[in-house]
Amino acid sequence: MKRNILLNPGPSTTTDSVKMAQVVPDICPREKEFASLMKGLREDLVRIVHGDTDKYTSVLFCGSGTINIDVCMNSLLPEGKKILIVDNGAYSTRAVEICEYYGLPHIDLKFAVDELPDLKVVEQTLKDNEDIALVHTTHNETGTGILNPIREIGALAHKYGAVFTVDTTSTYAMRPINLDEDNIDFCMASAQKGLMAMTGLSYVIGNRRIIEESKNYPKRSYYCNLYLQYEFFEKTGQMHFTPPVQTIYATIQALKEYWQEGEEAKWARHTRVFEAIHKGLDELGFKDVIKREWQAGLVVSTIYPDDPNWDFDKVHDYCYERGFTIYPGKISTTNTFRLCALGAIDEQDIVDFFKVFKEALEINGVAMPVKYN
Repeated sequence: MKRNILLNPGPSTTTDSVKMAQVVPDICPREKEFASLMKGLREDLVRIVHGDTDKYTSVLFCGSGTINIDVCMNSLLPEGKKILIVDNGAYSTRAVEICEYYGLPHIDLKFAVDELPDLKVVEQTLKDNEDIALVHTTHNETGTGILNPIREIGALAHKYGAVFTVDTTSTYAMRPINLDEDNIDFCMASAQKGLMAMTGLSYVIGNRRIIEESKNYPKRSYYCNLYLQYEFFEKTGQMHFTPPVQTIYATIQALKEYWQEGEEAKWARHTRVFEAIHKGLDELGFKDVIKREWQAGLVVSTIYPDDPNWDFDKVHDYCYERGFTIYPGKISTTNTFRLCALGAIDEQDIVDFFKVFKEALEINGVAMPVKYN
């Protein structure tokens, strides 16, 4: 099977064994056999973030990572309370947009996309707004690669009596996370990211007690209600609505491979890839958007060079035709592209990529090292 190296922020490069795990006999997802598979899957998803399965559970949904933000925003807000969103990037802004669509009371606490949130401002906002019941932010803002201080934000949320939800879509099963140590009540991800499985399955991992309390909160969605889905799992072992059967088989295989590699070894591999990306970019003279010490170790957001011959689409197409996918940026004020350290790839794949990338620059007449005005 042809192997493509995906340097986009997901879906990620998968192993052949994960791909082939989808080729299984047809089965009705309401069979007990299938429900037992999902039980083990749900428990494994909690264990990855070092959660006690008595205290924490995972709730599965069909959809991309955005469904998780939707679920948490609409399901975990009590009547008469508001949400504080610590917003320094596109994916926290997405949580703001979800609040706007549901008409949920919220504070959009904006910071620059290339800066860390100011914790003093976060605390003052909590002090000044005693009706904040839910605090949300993104762990790794994938648009820039910045790593937010979730442990500190979570401590502040808990100090002022709020629940803390974190979008960990681009860190879960890669950068080590510990629910209790990191002060997280709910985190979330999708199978096609850190687990290196297939698209279509997303999951919220969180505190059982808070989910059960949310039963009495206003019902703002049917399909995306966290308690409704949780309750159905607890009673039947199944998703309330039809699950993505083949994707679940692939995810179970990906989990086996996760445990075989091990948390520390997997993170070390992603770190090797990240460092190899930086080495290649540094040799060519490219500049980062985010200070190196603020980066999450998974996404490098790179500024376009000031060269009239630079054309991202042409460079992308040259690399794509040779099995390497690069990705445009997600910053409205700066022209950038991204190279990511996700997926079933290693350092040699990055070495091979930069050979092709340099050819693309050369063929298009881009000066090397690249120039900035």
